[in-house]
Amino acid sequence: MSTFRIAPSILSAKFDKLGEEVQSVITAGADIIHFDVMDNHYVPNLTIGPVVCKAIRSLTDAPIDVHLMVEPVDRIVPEFAEAGANIISFHPEASTHIDRTIELIRGCGCRPGLVFNPATPLSYLDWTLDKIDLVLIMSVNPGFGGQKFIRSALDKLREARKRIDASGRDIWLEVDGGVKVDNIAEIARAGADTMVAGSAIYGSDDYKTTIDAMRAELAKV
Repeated sequence: MSTFRIAPSILSAKFDKLGEEVQSVITAGADIIHFDVMDNHYVPNLTIGPVVCKAIRSLTDAPIDVHLMVEPVDRIVPEFAEAGANIISFHPEASTHIDRTIELIRGCGCRPGLVFNPATPLSYLDWTLDKIDLVLIMSVNPGFGGQKFIRSALDKLREARKRIDASGRDIWLEVDGGVKVDNIAEIARAGADTMVAGSAIYGSDDYKTTIDAMRAELAKV
């Protein structure tokens, strides 16, 4: 695997200057902006919505990867699509009709993704892998930034990679939670190609130095 993507999560950015923070990580070499949406219902936190996504869209041409941690999902999908999201992923537990939600996302012009919490089985992929463009493995329990990487996610990444490769489709395998310079290579070896990093990047003194260090580690894979 030769292509790796780094996706800083704006959940860890400084919200009093969010526009500047988004532009800074793109200038520093990030590939994607990861946009965490939490509703204080599906997860115990409340973050940002489509209005903020639309504001960010006007600042960068980089893909915006929207991770919906909300329940129900379907009502808000069109709003994020209209706000400029490129990828919209959701948790199967948060949708009454998973296939319908996937088709809704694609019908709105976005790439659909499915998100797996640490204890969520990959068996949902038995019925959806031919319809989605991204699999997101959570390596922390969703709801808060700055958590420690759960190592069992490595086994789940390996299994997801096998399924994706067997499908023959161009599906991104993303990982989110506790990704840092010192573990990013191990995560990549397990099969991930898209790395969400929040506090590791936005909590550092120099975004470019951190992203460059991550790429140096990925180059070893």
